[in-house]
Amino acid sequence: GIKWMSSLEAKFEDTKDKKPTAEKLERLRREKINRFRNQHRINVQGTDLPDPIATFEQLQKEYKVHPKIMENIQAAGFHVPTPIQMQAIPVMLHGRELLASAPTGSGKTLAFCIPLLTHLKQPRNKGFRALIISPTRELASQTHRELVKLAEGTGFRIHMIHKAAEAAKKFGPKSSKKF
Repeated sequence: GIKWMSSLEAKFEDTKDKKPTAEKLERLRREKINRFRNQHRINVQGTDLPDPIATFEQLQKEYKVHPKIMENIQAAGFHVPTPIQMQAIPVMLHGRELLASAPTGSGKTLAFCIPLLTHLKQPRNKGFRALIISPTRELASQTHRELVKLAEGTGFRIHMIHKAAEAAKKFGPKSSKKF
């Protein structure tokens, strides 16, 4: 038979029958991510950016961060990532370049140390494999301290070099040529 309905009912019937398309699902996912970023005051620029993380546990599930590093994060008392960590860690774990700005005490050091150790994967006896340059000795000390805590039990050797003469004594006179 013939089914009679108003145009308003027909529109409602059309939307009810349609299954969500991949486009619509992707749009909804993007909206959810944008709401999350707005809620945490995360401003990003760029294309094809990885989604922010909401918990540190996601690092182990999605990015296979070393279990000992995850243990050290928990032991240090970090339970929920800060906004800079939520977005910066996934960006760096995807191998992307990053320029980030956040207030003092917002967790920037941890935000770049986790991806650094993850990219290095495991210790190797091949000299210096990563270099962090700090503008002040105080900041270098803080970074060194945090990195030592984060890398504890992983076998990585963390060094702080603040005088070339001391470095030559510690690592050998040919270290500057070698590394």
